[in-house]
Amino acid sequence: MSFHFIKNDTKIDFIGLRYYAFALSALMIFIGAVSLVMKGGPRYGIDFAGGVIIQAKFDAPTKLDTLKRSLEATNLPGLVVQQLGQEKDNDFLIRTSTTEATSNAVQNTVTNALNKDLSGTSYTYKRIEMVGPKVGEDLRGKALEAMYFAILLIAIYISGRFEQRWVAAGIMAAGLFGGITALQYVNAPQVWLVFGALIITLALCFLLKLNYALGAIAALIHDVLVTVGIFSILNKEFDLTIIAALLTLIGFSLNDTIIVYDRIREIRKLKTGEPLTTIINRSVNQTLSRTVLTSGLAFLAVFSLYLFGGQVIHDFALAMLLGIVAGTFSSIYVAAPIIASLTPPEDLDVPATPVRAKTKTA
Repeated sequence: MSFHFIKNDTKIDFIGLRYYAFALSALMIFIGAVSLVMKGGPRYGIDFAGGVIIQAKFDAPTKLDTLKRSLEATNLPGLVVQQLGQEKDNDFLIRTSTTEATSNAVQNTVTNALNKDLSGTSYTYKRIEMVGPKVGEDLRGKALEAMYFAILLIAIYISGRFEQRWVAAGIMAAGLFGGITALQYVNAPQVWLVFGALIITLALCFLLKLNYALGAIAALIHDVLVTVGIFSILNKEFDLTIIAALLTLIGFSLNDTIIVYDRIREIRKLKTGEPLTTIINRSVNQTLSRTVLTSGLAFLAVFSLYLFGGQVIHDFALAMLLGIVAGTFSSIYVAAPIIASLTPPEDLDVPATPVRAKTKTA
């Protein structure tokens, strides 16, 4: 006996609602893009922009607000103070985005401020690290590259598994290699190289009619853009932990998308005589219970992490929460409906040939 959170025979017209869903997604992405433009791009953390990190441990109980007020007078750019572990540990992380001062100079500035306002409390520095602007730029490019190659491999896998078009997937990969070589020939910056490669991948999927791959890629890009846009609106920093969250979300969202695609493939193999729009609707409805349960349980687990995990993991958990919501939405309203939107109108409502029962001959 199986448990269904949502009945297996629901008949919600997801395909009929797809244009409203597309409009909502476009609006969210547009608002996020406006925020990014107004703020001059993402607010990069020390990992990407460079800066100094100091971890300090106090011997006596110290309040986070007290430490923040003490360090505000230093006027260090991009100053962020976070508490590590439990409050009783008295362990703090001090970060500044300055790239003009040396780590020793920043350490002296912080020491002078602490000795002035917290003279009765002793402390030790557990670690002092500095990330230069060049290292930050390289990390930024590598992070984008990791996300892009994850999406590319997904496109090749889906094209082969769900459309049995490994040759077309190989052609896409070859075309992409040629496009990247051309961009490298003109010495395009690494960031533009990654975005150019992503555009080439989408264009090749469209020209080669790799609709399943294009739907999956569009859903993943949707999830990343929505999460990045909301982070920009909330003025949150982007660092390596956020990139880790986004890569995790790509895998999570893809898992849901593959479940829906598998059901579409199974029903089409039965040749029930239903048009494609009906098959897609049936597939999404039949997997809806699993999608909601999986996403709901993941959301509860990450929400607990968000509430009780401490400040260091706070932004990672927030990115995961936003991505889970966006990924669930895209699995239902983006990945599968795009297949219907990319199918020519003359083929969309043409029923597949039903299986005919064999008749015995005398």
